[in-house]
Amino acid sequence: MFSRILIVALLAALAVAVAARRSHGAGPEQVYVVKAYDTLWSIAAEHYGGDPREGVWRIERRNHVEASLIRPGQVLTLP
Repeated sequence: MFSRILIVALLAALAVAVAARRSHGAGPEQVYVVKAYDTLWSIAAEHYGGDPREGVWRIERRNHVEASLIRPGQVLTLP
């Protein structure tokens, strides 16, 4: 009896794993053109809620920005 319950539980877990898929609720990535006097901090504060440090890190990582140096006219992808 225990083995039947175990098999049913494993099959249920397998069905959930197969049916699970990635959520697209976050929406598509946005493109942002840097304006004069913009900083990564100001862009992150405008586009992400909460602490801007996480937004700055995400922008840097997504756009391969080094030393937080951005220039007006530069195109950034906001994840």
